[in-house]
Amino acid sequence: MRYAHLFEGLTVRRVLAVTALCAVAPLLLVGYFLNTYNDLLLSALCVGYTSMVFFTVAGNVRQSRVPREAMQLGAIVVGSLLGTILAGFVKGRGLAEMLGERLYGVMITMALGIGFGCVVVAMFILREKHARDQARFHRAESERHRLEKNLLEAKLQLMQAQVEPHFLFNTLANVQHLVESDPPEASRMLESLIQYLRAALPQMRESSTSLKREVDMARAFLEIQRIRMGARLDFAIDVPESLQCRSFPPMMLISLVENAVKHGVDPCCETGTIAIRAAEAGGVLRVWVEDSGEGIKPKKGGGVGLSNIRDRLKALYGTSARLVIEEREPRGVVASIEVPAGIPA
Repeated sequence: MRYAHLFEGLTVRRVLAVTALCAVAPLLLVGYFLNTYNDLLLSALCVGYTSMVFFTVAGNVRQSRVPREAMQLGAIVVGSLLGTILAGFVKGRGLAEMLGERLYGVMITMALGIGFGCVVVAMFILREKHARDQARFHRAESERHRLEKNLLEAKLQLMQAQVEPHFLFNTLANVQHLVESDPPEASRMLESLIQYLRAALPQMRESSTSLKREVDMARAFLEIQRIRMGARLDFAIDVPESLQCRSFPPMMLISLVENAVKHGVDPCCETGTIAIRAAEAGGVLRVWVEDSGEGIKPKKGGGVGLSNIRDRLKALYGTSARLVIEEREPRGVVASIEVPAGIPA
């Protein structure tokens, strides 16, 4: 088995292809020679099989001094010579006879074998070149997709690593103001801020967390906003306990909730509501945020945040997840994130 690697590629398919070529070639040539079809077929098979074996061995020899294509071309020449001599032996002719009175016929058989062999080599080289080009293309595509995914993952980690400074500083400023004017409310806001940070900070470097943690962070955020906005904001959370253990991408639900406050309820409404709901059907976990605010407004802010959510969903799930933004009746917006209902986090 030491030299078994030299015959790799000597497949049934290749043998059948050479056999078919050897069967067709005499049909094309029998009209130009005195030989019968069977006589030409025997010569073609001997030359074809011998050349095929030498061609295969030459392609598998492990060396770097001579180009592989040159080795295979040389193998065709040697295979045609030995195959012609083998055909003569099979027909009962001696070596002296073949190199004497039948030398012309031997040379013609060799020339035909070399000619057909060169065509086969050319086809083989072109096929291998095409295969190498395809392999390079697929490697380049794979590398491009890997780099794109790494870039999106980097953007994901960057976004996860950010607790918005304006929100944090404004909340602390509100706490400071409430400490002087309404200490109980200041205590409530500070407690909600602590709950928000406790939910947010552990998942800054994670690519997945539980839906419960995301909902807890959203609830703390809405508590802070309700203290800030007073009676102008009310919210409800309806997430079945059976779904709270499901894995969910971090920092996405909170982005939808922030949009609902910032671009929905806060700009327009004397009173507004925000609801967070979740359901699972057909192997898909759907989590949505609906508000009774302004509705979908062209050229409003928040587009970049939504675009980032779409990019992050694509990086994490490919085409298996999506973000859907719809109008809500009688007014407002419903923003939904749909992801595969995976195993519990």
